[in-house]
Amino acid sequence: MKKRIVTFVAFLLLFVPIFAQKSNESYDTTGGAETFKFKYKKGDSYRILSTVEEDVFVNMRYNHHGQIINRVSAKITDTGKDESGLAVGTHDCTFMTTENGSKAVDGKTFSWGEEYKSIFDRNALGVYSIGDEYFMPTVRDVPIFPDHPIKAGDTWTADGHEAHDMRQNFGIQKPYKVPFSAVYTYLGTVGKEKHEVRQMSYAAAAISKQRNNQVIKSEGSVLHVFHVKYSLYTQAPVTPSSYYTEDYPQTTMGFSDEYIYWDNEKGAIDHYTEDFNIIIETAYGNIYQFKGTAHAEVTDFLRTGTDDELKAVQEQVKNLGLENVTVKKGEKGLTLSIENIQFQAESALLLESEKKKLEVIAQILEAYPDNDILVSGHTATGRGLDPQMLSEQRAASVADYLMQLGVRDRYHIFTQGFGDKQPIAPNTTEAGKAKNRRVEITIMDE
Repeated sequence: MKKRIVTFVAFLLLFVPIFAQKSNESYDTTGGAETFKFKYKKGDSYRILSTVEEDVFVNMRYNHHGQIINRVSAKITDTGKDESGLAVGTHDCTFMTTENGSKAVDGKTFSWGEEYKSIFDRNALGVYSIGDEYFMPTVRDVPIFPDHPIKAGDTWTADGHEAHDMRQNFGIQKPYKVPFSAVYTYLGTVGKEKHEVRQMSYAAAAISKQRNNQVIKSEGSVLHVFHVKYSLYTQAPVTPSSYYTEDYPQTTMGFSDEYIYWDNEKGAIDHYTEDFNIIIETAYGNIYQFKGTAHAEVTDFLRTGTDDELKAVQEQVKNLGLENVTVKKGEKGLTLSIENIQFQAESALLLESEKKKLEVIAQILEAYPDNDILVSGHTATGRGLDPQMLSEQRAASVADYLMQLGVRDRYHIFTQGFGDKQPIAPNTTEAGKAKNRRVEITIMDE
């Protein structure tokens, strides 16, 4: 075992990172000292969308490349103060993870993946309080801010940990925690591009009438940039307890090198980038390496699941002459259900008539530019192709056409199929089967 660990350390040295400031970005360091804190308001909602490009190696041999989407929808359900008097926000979050492997076609949509629920508190400096029943988020206590003003060039350290879900691979039923001590440097500010902020309004006003959206021009605002780096190292006990199965992670090493862009007016992260390299050696000597980059954006979004939005979109469906399209509120947002959608027989190829219908529906979707889209496919009971596969393919076909229309890019539209498992009418009549052959497009709140 000792020899194997020494070999593992030598192997890791091949991947030791060289931390360096980004060469293609300059920072304004002339500002004075500022205080940085998270700001929480009860009822606020936000979304984080992280895209990961990752190479996976097994026993030092390349295994595959993965494109991973981590999507978080969060709501601040309560606020208060901790024992030290710092503001605390209670986050109610849904995490979704999905992956396209190396065999995926470039440009392919991402299917809706596994969901994780998580509820935790986070104080104004960034410190988490979270139970072991929750496996998400993976990286915790980043960033952590000092409790005093800082200026460009200042550095500090703060402890954190990564919590990995190893239930499937190793049968570990609690988050597998790897501690670290992160080193922070405040680099200064960069100009925030001029942008438009859409006030909440109804989709109908954005389509058939002059927009009621109030557009605010934001110029001269800045983002504060923090460089965060940390190394990982932890070893499991030599003699495993019942906590582990036969094989288990013996040694975990790695690093993360991040740049966090902070909006101090909002008291929230705007976006971040990361280079990472994680290596796990198991008790049986297997070595797994995960090496790649990540980018994440944090956005607000228009809440669609309201009576006013429902009424407005229903009115638009009527005014635009869309037949066999109904609108309803659901857990994930506002859903447009296209019943009796027409494909070529026993295939996922859309007929031209349905493409024209989607072109009209796209006008409604464009009124919600910051909301992700979920396309769900359903089939009627019958003979022929596998209903589950057909429903997934038809959902992907609709999503692909919406991408061609420029409604969303592939990182903001997801697909799923339900086969014939969720009928809305009896399959005993042709009229009922027509209703069940449907595709649903959800403008997501979550």
